[in-house]
Amino acid sequence: MMSISIDRVALPIVNSETVLPEEELVALGPLIAEIEELKRQKNAIVLAHNYMTPDIFHTVADIQGDSLGLARAAAETDADVIVFAGVHFMAETAKITCPEKTVLIPDPDAGCSLAESITAADVRLLRERYPDVPVVCYVNTSAAVKAEVDICCTSSNAVEIVESLDSDRVIFLPDQHLGRWVASQTDKEIILWEGSCMVHEQFTGEELREYRTMHPGVQIIAHPECPQDVLAEADYVGSTAGMIDWVTDERPKTVVMVTECSMSDNVAAEVSGVDFVRPCNLCPHMKKITLEKIKMALETVGQDTRYQVEIPAEIAERARRSVDRMLAVKGRN
Repeated sequence: MMSISIDRVALPIVNSETVLPEEELVALGPLIAEIEELKRQKNAIVLAHNYMTPDIFHTVADIQGDSLGLARAAAETDADVIVFAGVHFMAETAKITCPEKTVLIPDPDAGCSLAESITAADVRLLRERYPDVPVVCYVNTSAAVKAEVDICCTSSNAVEIVESLDSDRVIFLPDQHLGRWVASQTDKEIILWEGSCMVHEQFTGEELREYRTMHPGVQIIAHPECPQDVLAEADYVGSTAGMIDWVTDERPKTVVMVTECSMSDNVAAEVSGVDFVRPCNLCPHMKKITLEKIKMALETVGQDTRYQVEIPAEIAERARRSVDRMLAVKGRN
């Protein structure tokens, strides 16, 4: 990692002074240096989701991305230890794709309202109700749920996953809003589960219309986990990776990125000349991950297992099949 020296502390280069002020970088310098040394000692890497706070995303993260990109990175890394700066289901997915590696979640209580909206027992009941109908689950689910379905998907490849199945009907779970968006993009009948993300469901179409009034000419881009009235108001609907690519390519003068708040902060650091209007809906689960907890997780390797992600072998094997099928399908942004 490239670095600069401030007060004799090696600090990773941050892409924009507006993301982390120099004073904050100096204050965080010793902690960042300790994490970098622990990573070196343990042959570890930090995977950071786009919703991580800038102090993590722009300093100790080795690979940044959306859930699909990070799942692929986990499967390909040569590191012995993976620290997942995200939420628990993401760390489980990393463990599923590389069971021989040590996978750490810096806060085991960093959950997900969407993942918690469905259980493995729920999936089994759905299969009884709809025999022979294939089941697709969003990657925002537990390993136990992934073990019960036919294939996983992310928001970037959900349509392709559904289209790849040889069936006119598909069960899609757990996100109802993403499922309805997929249904609008395919001729297949989509059977939905009534789950939702506590962050994305807070947005409303009325709120977006107010942004257009306050900021004439603003471009609105939205994640498909948002309610349908929000998506109807958006100029572009796409995954986290797709939203980043859209802003990078289109370079709008002013943009509202309708997703978790920290993502706008992180993208703004990479894209110059774009004014980000920031509706700030934070994910309380993502915000449980901190630099201090990343350090503590790395310090425990080889000593105790409080931060280690473990999945029973029988569940992991079945979940791996659904994840591997997902990774084999090329998604669109």
